[in-house]
Amino acid sequence: MNIKFNNFSLNIFGTSHGEEIGVLITGFPKGITLNNEYIKEMMDRRRPGKSRATTLRDEADEVLIKSGINNDITTGLPIKAVIKNTNKKSKDYQKLINTPRPAHADLTAFFKYNGTMDMKGGGPFSGRLTAPMVFAGSIAKKELEKKGIFIVSHLLSIGDKQDIKLNQLLYESKQQKLILSNKFPVINKELSVGLISYIDDIRKQLDSVGSKVETVVYNLPIGLGEHSDQSIESRLSKTLFCIPGMKGISFGEGFSLALMKGSKSNDVIYYNQNKEIKTITNHMGGILGGISNGMPITFTIVMKPTPSIAKKQHTINFVTKENVTIEINGRHDPCIGIRAVPVVEALSALVMYDLLLENIK
Repeated sequence: MNIKFNNFSLNIFGTSHGEEIGVLITGFPKGITLNNEYIKEMMDRRRPGKSRATTLRDEADEVLIKSGINNDITTGLPIKAVIKNTNKKSKDYQKLINTPRPAHADLTAFFKYNGTMDMKGGGPFSGRLTAPMVFAGSIAKKELEKKGIFIVSHLLSIGDKQDIKLNQLLYESKQQKLILSNKFPVINKELSVGLISYIDDIRKQLDSVGSKVETVVYNLPIGLGEHSDQSIESRLSKTLFCIPGMKGISFGEGFSLALMKGSKSNDVIYYNQNKEIKTITNHMGGILGGISNGMPITFTIVMKPTPSIAKKQHTINFVTKENVTIEINGRHDPCIGIRAVPVVEALSALVMYDLLLENIK
C-alpha cells in the first residue's frame, strides 16, 4: 500500500498473518528528533488485546527501526520500520478460503488477484496494517505539537450512543486529557463506563456495531492548501480512506448543511483583540475553497460495523459454485472505531505536516 503525500510517501508492507508488517517512509525531512515515549503512547492506544471491548489478539506492537534514523534523529534517508506479528491464529481462517465473508474484501480480492492473495486475518486489507501508519504519523504529530498545532480525535458515537462534541472553536486540553484517560476514547466519562456493558451485549449477540470518529485540528495557520484535487478536503479524504472499514467523511457541519439556510450556515468573520481573523461559528470546518481559514479543521468519519461476525451468514463457495452458510471464528473487534481513533490522528497529522512543509518552501 503506497500512501503518497506531496513531500514524502509511505509504503506500507506485510499482511495480517505474515511474519511482519512495516513501513518505508521516503522523502521525510532530516534532523527530526524522535520522541520514543510519545511514539509508544500512540502505538499503545491502537494496540489490540488491551480490553474485552476489542479483539482478543494480543500484540506488543514494538517498532524495530531498520534504517533512516541514527541516535533517534532522522537522517533524510528512507526510514524503514517493522513490527513483528507474534500472536497469529491462522487456522481460524482455513475454512474461509473459498467462502468470502459478507461485506469483507474477500470477494473483491479473489477476483482482483485471481485467488492468489493470502487473506488470513484479512491479509493486506486488515486493520493490522494501521499499526505502521500510527508509527509514521506519531512522528509528524509530535512535530506539529512543537509548533502549537494539536490534533484531537474521539469516538463521537458507537451505534446510538453519543459522546460530547469537541470544541469547534478553541483547543481544550481538558477534553484531550479526558479522551486519553477514559477506558474508551470519549469525552464523557459516564458514557465510557456504560460502553463496557454495551459492547459486551453486542459481542454476546455475536454481532458488531458501526461508529463515528470526530477530529479537530487546532491552530493550523491560515492559507494552507489549494483548490481542486489539492484541497485540504481532498488530501485528507484520500489519505483517511486508507483506513480499512472507513466508509464516509464529512467536513464541518457536513450533511447537515443540506438542511440549513445560508444566513445560518455562513460563518461571520471578525478581528479578535489580537487582530487575528476569526469566525463566530465554524460550520465550514475551517476550510474555504480547499484552503485553511485559520479556524480549527473539523471533520467526522464513519466506520462500518466489523464484517467478521460470529452469526450465521449466507455467502457463496467459489469452488462448488453453491450458496452456502458460514460461521466466522477468530478474534475480531466488535467495533472498529475504538482503535481507529489514534489512526485517524496519525494520518491527519501526516497530511497537516505535508501542508506545513509546502508552506516552508
